[in-house]
Amino acid sequence: MAKPKVFATHELFEDARQILGENCEMEYWAKAERPPREELLRRVQGKEGLICLLTEKINDEFLRAAPKLRIVANVAVGFDNIDVAACTKHGVAATNTPGVLDETTADFAWTLLMAVARRLGEGEALARSGNWKGWDLDQLVGTDVWGKTLGIVGFGRIGRAVARRAGGFQMKVIYTDALRVPESVEKELNAAFCDMNTLLAESDFISVHVPLLPETRGLFDSPKFYRMKPTAFLINTSRGPVVDEAALVAALEERKIAGAALDVYENEPFIHPGLKRANVVLAPHIASASLETRTKMACIAANNVVSLFAGQRPPNILNPEVLKAT
Repeated sequence: MAKPKVFATHELFEDARQILGENCEMEYWAKAERPPREELLRRVQGKEGLICLLTEKINDEFLRAAPKLRIVANVAVGFDNIDVAACTKHGVAATNTPGVLDETTADFAWTLLMAVARRLGEGEALARSGNWKGWDLDQLVGTDVWGKTLGIVGFGRIGRAVARRAGGFQMKVIYTDALRVPESVEKELNAAFCDMNTLLAESDFISVHVPLLPETRGLFDSPKFYRMKPTAFLINTSRGPVVDEAALVAALEERKIAGAALDVYENEPFIHPGLKRANVVLAPHIASASLETRTKMACIAANNVVSLFAGQRPPNILNPEVLKAT
């Protein structure tokens, strides 16, 4: 029996390649740059499976170009690059890789928080420049993290993992979410529920952990920045379009907030020029980028593909209704 033909838009890690190689006829995109759209549409013709990254847009145009496609496996938790409704219409299963990157992303949110609070980016640039003249009393003084108030917007798995780490800094943790978590969870994490306006007004650090949905696009706009403390910092490791970058730049220029630390951007890979300033820490979308976690993500995507072709339900299917239609 012929193996299903699958195209991967990245070479992936060896563990995932082994899973796929045993079960599928694989073709990988091996170049450093992302595949151009025209080339991607050509490569998926005749393929039954696709493993892709957030950089590939899977929409109706794409699905029409791949009439044999049965599954799209995103190597990511987020799937705003995939039109799930279009996949369902074309009878294509869509999957993601949830649950595996929670702790790693929470670690990185704290990396950004600490870096912006203590002006690490500026300090490292000075140390590398050759212009550092030695210790001085008021040189690059930042702000303490210990004992401050941490506001978490979005209290899912990652938001809760961020809250758990705050205990070591004896921070007051407040959160807002569309749904309040059970009282037992609040007690375990020493976290208090509040509305958005209260969180904005009271937080010294605000860490964002919401998915990109119509209601969260542009969630952080000018009115919200103006409600924050002038000494507060925004940390975003969720999705770039959750933050209105022009509004953030204006708030920084007008000193309505003290700074920001970002791993994601509104129009990646473009970064608003106004964000390239001393009080903003910029990272290139690497919150989940540990070898262990990215390998697990690739393996989960591979197993989603293999499960479907084995006649099983992919563990992380986003549109299970397509299975009933087949």
